[in-house]
Amino acid sequence: MASEMTGPGTGGGILSGLADKVAGKGQGQASVGGKTGPLSNLYLSQLIPAALLVIVGVVTIWSASLTISEARFPSHLVGIALGCVCAFGMWRYDYRALANMTTALLVIDCFLMIAPHIPGFSYSAKGMEGWVQIPLIRFRFQPSEPAKLVTIFLMAGACAQYNGKIETFSDYAKLCGTLLLPLGLLVVTDLGTGLVVLFAGAAIIICSGAPSKWVVPTIALIVVAVAGVIWSSLTDGMPHILKDYQLKRLLVFIDESLDPSGSGYNLRQAKIAVGSGGLLGKGIGNASQAGSGFLPEAHTDFVFALFAEQFGFVGAIVLLALFAWMIFATLLLALKIENPFSKLVLVGCCAMWTFQVLENIGMCIGIMPITGIPLPFISFGSSSMVVQLTAVGMVQSVWRHRQKVA
Repeated sequence: MASEMTGPGTGGGILSGLADKVAGKGQGQASVGGKTGPLSNLYLSQLIPAALLVIVGVVTIWSASLTISEARFPSHLVGIALGCVCAFGMWRYDYRALANMTTALLVIDCFLMIAPHIPGFSYSAKGMEGWVQIPLIRFRFQPSEPAKLVTIFLMAGACAQYNGKIETFSDYAKLCGTLLLPLGLLVVTDLGTGLVVLFAGAAIIICSGAPSKWVVPTIALIVVAVAGVIWSSLTDGMPHILKDYQLKRLLVFIDESLDPSGSGYNLRQAKIAVGSGGLLGKGIGNASQAGSGFLPEAHTDFVFALFAEQFGFVGAIVLLALFAWMIFATLLLALKIENPFSKLVLVGCCAMWTFQVLENIGMCIGIMPITGIPLPFISFGSSSMVVQLTAVGMVQSVWRHRQKVA
């Protein structure tokens, strides 16, 4: 695996062609905004919706804390504070140095994936693996969360060296192998986050110029592999690769009556909560499904159901609009930026947010399988909040250094 970029290039595969139309080749700094002033180093088009989403999350978790003891509102605020510090540090940091650190990023990524299995560091929360606890200070976090960003940096750096065109199958296979190494270590303990990493990494590879004649068969191969894993886990005498709760979640997606006291119950209660919100919702603090204890994990996995019950269909549309605003603003910046590494980092952030939003909301309304993927900026959990805000800081850093990367 090459560990250095060959140069700034001009490409970004699929995005480069679109960028020509949006910004025009060779416009330099003017193509990504040449305004000066006190706010010129802030990409407000992306920062404003991100800030509004954080505020929505604060209101949602505060309302959840009124009836759910585990929704500790002060802890949520601490997560936001830590996230803001990390976002500020990322905004100030010259991220371009990461483009030439793919080997180090791969090592860090793999370490984060295996950290929950290291004796003395592993920690189990509610019977779920994937956590680590730092000895002495008893600081706990999910290493798979920062691994999302590390993987984005890793794949962006590995793909940027091809300057928007992957010409040989060996190079394409090498990039896929680079993604599969940390991914394989992750799915053992956290299948949901593994899907996020796979989606973000695949989006970066595709947008870096991978030909469709290789991408389409790869997607087909993944579908066949997933089907094989499910079949093997369902067949007696065959290796049960999926854990029992993971298999039940997939089966409940097809028929929620298959596990009426487990995943099927969770899905049914989530759908009831979303539907009972009606057009305008029941109001803050009036979520009966969550408040009465019927909706499990209302402050984490099923936070969208909690939100929809309180704010209704209109509130849900506003929430989706804020996510769309933030994601499309980030994508627009990717279209304008000429540097391939910067472009692909932005693509990875867009893919990460898009998949998490679609999966979390989809599972609450029954159109996606149930996973433990949090809703960005809304779900309770400091590990997720810190990473999501750091990603915002990454986008802002690209904008701040646009004079140097355009």
